[in-house]
Amino acid sequence: MIRVLVSREPIDVAAEFERVERGGAVATFTGLVRADDGVATLELEHYPGATEAALTRLAEEASARWSLTAATIVHRVGPMAPGERIVFVGTCSAHRAAALDACAFLIDRLKTDAPFWKRETVDGASRWVEARAADDNAAARWS
Repeated sequence: MIRVLVSREPIDVAAEFERVERGGAVATFTGLVRADDGVATLELEHYPGATEAALTRLAEEASARWSLTAATIVHRVGPMAPGERIVFVGTCSAHRAAALDACAFLIDRLKTDAPFWKRETVDGASRWVEARAADDNAAARWS
């Protein structure tokens, strides 16, 4: 089962965990908005349809690569404050190594392969967040 959701609504981690739990091993990742450098708000924009399609392709690739019984990606868009959940990834497989590797793969690859645009506000001024080389390096290890 693959579940992909892009939403402006808060992420219910307990409900998403319950949906992905299929027996064997479950691995999850929850990303929170950081207050690095005094960030007061972070706003994500996406390209509806294209973003969901990109996330679905990643979940399908992970499911095929690690024989997952479930893969979930839930991503927030819109304005968020530090501490709010921005992304949830969950994977389930018969064995823990597959679940853990697939979860790491999805987090690393969605940072570079899914079309999201981030704008942060610091001291009342907003700026677009540039892609980071560290994200490209993390994604490259799965090639």
